[in-house]
Amino acid sequence: MRVVVQRVKDATCYVDGNLTGKCDNGFMILVGFTNTDTEAELNLLAKKVAGLRVFNDECMKMNKSLKDIGGSILSISQFTLYADAKHGNRPSFTNAMPGDMAKKLYDRFNDILRNEYCLHVEEGIFGADMKVSFLNDGPVTIILDSKEL
Repeated sequence: MRVVVQRVKDATCYVDGNLTGKCDNGFMILVGFTNTDTEAELNLLAKKVAGLRVFNDECMKMNKSLKDIGGSILSISQFTLYADAKHGNRPSFTNAMPGDMAKKLYDRFNDILRNEYCLHVEEGIFGADMKVSFLNDGPVTIILDSKEL
């Protein structure tokens, strides 16, 4: 499982011209799954996202978490995080989990963030052609991979 965490001032997701999710002052996260991911990866990365201390404290040090600042999350499913471009110029996505299985894990991951960590999470629409905009703050971008934690 991979999660790209971006600290943002604001972020929005539109599908067919309709707003599906937004966040103000928090994280815009891209979430992708590979074929071997299980519930264990969900819990590991949800805990890491919820606990990341990348917001400034009174001394301008990155020392506060999302919950500390009352921030929110815009969560976007992103199977292309498992693109393999080693051979040729057209990426292969064979390492990405099939959509029906990935959607279940994606929904569960967002539920863990909401229910176990009491975070406000909004979403795009899984598998849709999404138009995502965000204002990166810092910029601060953290790449989390369950195989490296």
